[in-house]
Amino acid sequence: MTDPKLADATAYALIKQLEDDPSLTQRALSRTLGISLGKVNYCLKALAAKGWVKIRNFEKNPNKLGYAYLLTPAGLEAKARLTARFLRRKMEEYEKLQAEIEALRREVGNEKDELPLDELDQNSFLHR
Repeated sequence: MTDPKLADATAYALIKQLEDDPSLTQRALSRTLGISLGKVNYCLKALAAKGWVKIRNFEKNPNKLGYAYLLTPAGLEAKARLTARFLRRKMEEYEKLQAEIEALRREVGNEKDELPLDELDQNSFLHR
């Protein structure tokens, strides 16, 4: 089963890229986002089916692969919702990471002062 958080992250990244440059090819989107070409194709079709993206083919273009992926008003609204969810999730991750850092600081006896990472002998922790 697909993780909805992952699906949101992929949709957000794809919509963000298309908003910045609607003429990006699927291959360029694949490279930029670090996902397979097939997944880009699948996601673009899903976004189009939801009415968030309009796919335009430039029929007179000698390069028959010329497409533009335009965000619709519904797509812009969806991007705003995805952005809010993405930000909320990243804030939760940040807060959990802060709590973990504080617990680790207490564990090494350095509650208030920042512990500079360059002063840690990383190997000493790994070889215990």
